[in-house]
Amino acid sequence: MKLSEFDFDLPERLIATRPARPRSASRLLVATPEAISDARAIDLPNFLAPGDRLVLNDTKVIPARLSGVRRRSGELGSTEANVEATLLAPQADGSWLALVKPLKRIRDGEEIRFSSDLKAVLVGRNDGTASLKFNLSDRDFDISLNASGVMPLPPYIESKRKADDLDREDYQTIWASASGAVAAPTASLHFDDALMSALAKKGVETTYVTLHVGAGTFLPVKSDDIHDHKLHAERGEITARAAAEIKATRAAGGRIIPVGTTALRLIETAASEDGDLNAWSGATDIFITPGYRFRIASALMTNFHLPKSTLMMLVSAFMGTERMREIYAHAIGENYRFFSYGDASLLLPNA
Repeated sequence: MKLSEFDFDLPERLIATRPARPRSASRLLVATPEAISDARAIDLPNFLAPGDRLVLNDTKVIPARLSGVRRRSGELGSTEANVEATLLAPQADGSWLALVKPLKRIRDGEEIRFSSDLKAVLVGRNDGTASLKFNLSDRDFDISLNASGVMPLPPYIESKRKADDLDREDYQTIWASASGAVAAPTASLHFDDALMSALAKKGVETTYVTLHVGAGTFLPVKSDDIHDHKLHAERGEITARAAAEIKATRAAGGRIIPVGTTALRLIETAASEDGDLNAWSGATDIFITPGYRFRIASALMTNFHLPKSTLMMLVSAFMGTERMREIYAHAIGENYRFFSYGDASLLLPNA
């Protein structure tokens, strides 16, 4: 398939730079193969049935963007260069994989100072990324990172405004607990206490899984043939309890509804060919495109995605490419807000 098949024109005014308040006041487009309706996130229980199960990603976004200075002494005196680092993932040797700008201004072995107590040495580089070895670890590192870092907002928001203190709460789910993501599972940002209470009252169950969302989620697809693209791997885990809950719901005839493409990708990675699911942990680079046979997910709640993105390909696989064009045309015509802080859709392919 060609990349152009997943393109569409989006008015810039529809790119959200702040979330709805309260969270569950955001709009919700509900789509079946035959119909499209407009609602609010707080109305989600009306479209679900008792015994359905939402699968929620409990990853927690770390303040992964750091600003620092590289100092260098020479015969003509000292020079400085401002450096920005976005942490991507911890490595087995204790270093962090990071995007560093400008990488060409730093030599291997040079130190970057991010604050009075947090600094790192560049210990390697590969394919546009760098490995940073910090002077702190464990709890000391977490405390310093929380004090020095800012939330790593997506590029399409960063280009319009810088991250601020509001984003520390806004760009985090209310159930975030497992630190490690550098991007939020944004479909979950529509949930607040009021919506969770309404779901419980309806008899909708919830299960938590973990997928640490990486910055690769924002990387553009550059291959004209989409099958030449490769996703960056992301770390995840499904506990034995989570797997048992999902299997019990399926056995009872309930639907499994991932909230967000991250939760969907994780359970589809862990599922066997016949749809069985057990405890799982590891890294996934699953790339879901039209033609994929879904093994676990019955429906999907997700935000509206970038043109020509891997996530646009995923939802096209879920609902059909032509149907997604119709859904997005409706969303644009009705002025839905797009991307991370935007509105949501509930996709029901078998309704």
